[in-house]
Amino acid sequence: MQIQSFQQINKLQQFNKLDRKFLRIRGFSEGLLLTLLLAFAAKYMAQLPFLSIMGQLVLAILLGIVFRAAVGTPKRITEGIQFSSKRLLRAGIILLGLRLNIHAIVQAGPKVLVIAVIHIVITLLAVYGLSRWMKIDRRLGILTACGTAICGAAAVAAISPQIKASDNETAVSAATVAILGTIFTLIYVAAYPLLGLSEVGYGIFAGATLHEVAHVIAASAPVGQQAADLAVVVKLTRVALLAPVALGFGVWETRRERKQAGQRGAGTGSVAGETGAHTKLPVPWFIGGFLLMSGVNTLGWIPERVTAGLLVLAYLLLAMAMAGLGLGIDLNTFARLGRKPFIAGLAGSLLLSMLGFLLIHVMGLA
Repeated sequence: MQIQSFQQINKLQQFNKLDRKFLRIRGFSEGLLLTLLLAFAAKYMAQLPFLSIMGQLVLAILLGIVFRAAVGTPKRITEGIQFSSKRLLRAGIILLGLRLNIHAIVQAGPKVLVIAVIHIVITLLAVYGLSRWMKIDRRLGILTACGTAICGAAAVAAISPQIKASDNETAVSAATVAILGTIFTLIYVAAYPLLGLSEVGYGIFAGATLHEVAHVIAASAPVGQQAADLAVVVKLTRVALLAPVALGFGVWETRRERKQAGQRGAGTGSVAGETGAHTKLPVPWFIGGFLLMSGVNTLGWIPERVTAGLLVLAYLLLAMAMAGLGLGIDLNTFARLGRKPFIAGLAGSLLLSMLGFLLIHVMGLA
């Protein structure tokens, strides 16, 4: 009888273990499916007239935030949501490299590259400096600065793992920059007749100063095909600089952590600086993959039809990641964290626009 009791207990334990595993897999699948549905919803909403300016990634974040506020997110699906916001994010960034054609960037000429570098450096310094002056959290300030200076939500997503930002910080920064980009896109379209720029000049201006690729296309397409094509090339020149900026922040964060560890070690009697002496250069695999895919696209190793399909997949994965980020933040947190970054980003966006307009005239591209 005692042996049978032990066998029954053992079977019950095994059953409970299998039941927990099944529930975990089910919850993971539900979380993953939810981000997929929100990503598809964002994709089709982005085809509507006004919403197309915001773009699929921005809409995915907003849908995630609204869904959590209206319905809530059960704890059991958290693992699937986090898989989307972290793992799928990296996969999407790698495939996004297929947008870059290094030949097109080189053909655009050195002036375009100079404009892109000047814009990124000055905007990064200005927005980050303003955010520190406003006492905004350091990571939140960095993400807002990078999103404003480089390529919106995609830049925020790529820099976030490098500086170990929280989901709340990532989502707030991405949404803040996206809203600002949408506002400036509408202003650009309305102000084009008053700017006195040629189609070429306006294309360079839009590509060099607007936040998302979707914003650049939306602002330049009404002006003409030449403006739209050149705007995208200039924008992708800024996107190409995402990799070195991300690596730079990775190095900075590693040195900062090593310095703090050394100071703590000195306080406890150990040799300062010994910690992390053998720390490797932080080259994240997904940034390496991003550069590899841009090289593959430049060399034309993948047929254009396949490349187009992979880019659709890239934006779907990124949209799932953005939806996951949105599902991880509530409106109270956004209201608490988002006001100051919005002001800093607004100041940076104004600076970016004025600087771009000035550089185009100085370099004779107007």
